[in-house]
Amino acid sequence: MRPRVVVGVPSGITEVEERAVEESVLQAGAKEVYLIEEPMAAAIGANLEVAEPSGSIIVDIGGGTTEVAVISLGGIVVSNSLRVAGDELDEDIVNYIKKEMNLAIGETTAEQIKKQIGCALPLMTDVPMEIRGRDLTTGLPRNMEIYSSQMQEAMEESISEIVESVKQTLEKTPPELASDIMEKGIVLAGGGALIQNLDKLISIKTGMPVYVAENPLECVVRGTEKTVEDLERLKTVLLNARRKR
Repeated sequence: MRPRVVVGVPSGITEVEERAVEESVLQAGAKEVYLIEEPMAAAIGANLEVAEPSGSIIVDIGGGTTEVAVISLGGIVVSNSLRVAGDELDEDIVNYIKKEMNLAIGETTAEQIKKQIGCALPLMTDVPMEIRGRDLTTGLPRNMEIYSSQMQEAMEESISEIVESVKQTLEKTPPELASDIMEKGIVLAGGGALIQNLDKLISIKTGMPVYVAENPLECVVRGTEKTVEDLERLKTVLLNARRKR
């Protein structure tokens, strides 16, 4: 059997890029290909009522991009895509430790640091973590202790860009949807949503309640799965469904 396939793509994808994705998946053996924007998939995976006339906002902080989208009536009303996300935060940590501590670490170690002690606002106690890297002076392995406050400093600039992207999207949101969002709050998805106190920082900067979705790492894939399972009802959220009718 040749399956029907739903593929998550970044928001703002061009029609040429849409067709390239479709052709690739068809050549791989699919019967039909539908495209869904990743923030829409994340919203469905986070159990937001995307088909309702009221507005909702999702902030999907993935590996390569942060996608912010205001959704209403099964479509994206306002969106913002930023090439600052998890990978950039890992790079910030690598560069900070190299510059401040004269120690070279890999991206895998940086990701572990981000997950364990990364934070957007100070934690109640300055949490330590022991890491191992290569001393840039001697070239030999060296152990050292780093703290959550240092990692907050390392990621501060990139996190500020993510927060600014959320604020810019809210500024472009139609007033009638903005009042819905104020009531419902902002929902965070993606791996970046797990950074400690990021929800609190966004709440402080926007004046709105902020919630982390249940299983934020799985929101996009779960939303895509739900769309495949209920394709007829959710066809309005698909980018290329109109061309297939």
